[in-house]
Amino acid sequence: MPSSLQPIFPADRHALYERHAYSAAVRSGDLVFVSGQVGSRPDGSPEPDFRKQVQLAFDNLKAVLAAAGCTTRDIIDVTSFHTDPERQFETIMEAKAAAFPEAPYPAWTAVGVTWLAGFDFEIKVIARLPDAG
Repeated sequence: MPSSLQPIFPADRHALYERHAYSAAVRSGDLVFVSGQVGSRPDGSPEPDFRKQVQLAFDNLKAVLAAAGCTTRDIIDVTSFHTDPERQFETIMEAKAAAFPEAPYPAWTAVGVTWLAGFDFEIKVIARLPDAG
């Protein structure tokens, strides 16, 4: 990894980072690129209850952001992946409203997919470090 890129991991990193050899996030300059976060338990297994899985994905996202020195208020762009967008929409919108309760809201792209390695929701973001303007 080039020296200008800094890998970031939360304090309680789950098993998926090692199992699949990726960083939770990478800092480049004043930007933080967060890998897709899923509702994984500490051992890397999916949380079977969808509502809890979505909440756990957001909790994992917040832990990675905190490790980088950011919060959800610093997010610029969101991409989310859904295995059944129509059925999952209401649950995800509730979690989204809790994470982003007021404007300005980040840009957001939602993508329907057929496979997420046993998960049903994944969220990845780009954030700017708060003291970077």
